[in-house]
Amino acid sequence: MWSWRLSKIKKSIANPNAVAETRAKKLSQSRSLNPSGSYFFTKIGQWQYLLELIVASNVLAMVLALAEAQSWQALQGIRVLQYMFFINWVILSFAALVDYFQAFFSKFSQKTALTLGFILLQLIVFSTTCAVNVIQYWTVRSGSFNEQILFHGVGLHLSYGVLLGAFCLRYLYMREQWLNQQYSELNARIQAMQARIHPHFLFNSLNSVVSLISIDPDKAENMLISLSRLFRASFQELKLVSLAEEIDLCQQYLSIEKIRLGDRLKVEWNIQATPIELKRVTIPLLTLQPLLENSIFHGVERVLQQSTITVLVEILQNQVSIVITNPYSRDTIKPRKGNGIAIENVEQRLKAYYGQTVKFQVYGGTSLYTTVVNYHYRVK
Repeated sequence: MWSWRLSKIKKSIANPNAVAETRAKKLSQSRSLNPSGSYFFTKIGQWQYLLELIVASNVLAMVLALAEAQSWQALQGIRVLQYMFFINWVILSFAALVDYFQAFFSKFSQKTALTLGFILLQLIVFSTTCAVNVIQYWTVRSGSFNEQILFHGVGLHLSYGVLLGAFCLRYLYMREQWLNQQYSELNARIQAMQARIHPHFLFNSLNSVVSLISIDPDKAENMLISLSRLFRASFQELKLVSLAEEIDLCQQYLSIEKIRLGDRLKVEWNIQATPIELKRVTIPLLTLQPLLENSIFHGVERVLQQSTITVLVEILQNQVSIVITNPYSRDTIKPRKGNGIAIENVEQRLKAYYGQTVKFQVYGGTSLYTTVVNYHYRVK
């Protein structure tokens, strides 16, 4: 049975007239702030931020060399390289020290940590200038070594250090503010999407309960019990849950729909994973339920005969694959008002947690509608 269904899935996926395939999105880097939120500039240790700073610092080195030469004709390549070497050394040293003393900086408030970082940068500039003067003296060895030789150019380089420090820390501060804004907007958007799912399902379920009260009170009671269990979980704070918990929620939902639809609904589960794996693998709360609701609407409610929804869950190494199929005809694919948000919401919530590892695809074959979800899982 499953081999036949999987063969139909392959034909559906191979169909060039696929209904939809999600576009790739670049979603945010994971936030690595400490609980107090005060330790922002340690992001310099991340390769992306470090590379951006080095590129910007090299531009600054070119500007300083050009300002010293006062014209493009008088600009010397060796002088540009000296500025680049000096500034890149300062940036790399600063990044290494800040990363090494991360626990120390995280104890302070954001303002204090910023001040200490600025002082650290100036100390690096001071010690680097003195070290370069010592190396130059031992290379040339002209005259006796004295304080004037040791501190030659320190004042000028410290002024460069002030400029570099203001530039670097301002950049990191603005970058952090941008990430905070992105994170807040994402959080608000996810909460709004979750709130939009609840009323739609609640109204359908309550209507079904009302219709069953006079016909079959026992079924109505069981439906309300399942509904209360489902909503007790769905009203929790938005979070990651184990795949086992999510499957259990889906079964609570399906028990409600089976009471409502009777023999018209048949669900086949094929779980290619052990119970331990299902408990270890995580997924955003209420991810599968909207997909199953979408399948029931398109594959069951529009036809009078029995319809089968198949759910394949496979965990292979660090990859989770979920395939949901349901029969449909092309004249029933138009979504009802309010129902089209389900797939979009699930996709955005998955990508909010798993980023570019998520592959979300929807295909429509001749008589089979297929939803495929893949992502790299996290251990709960």
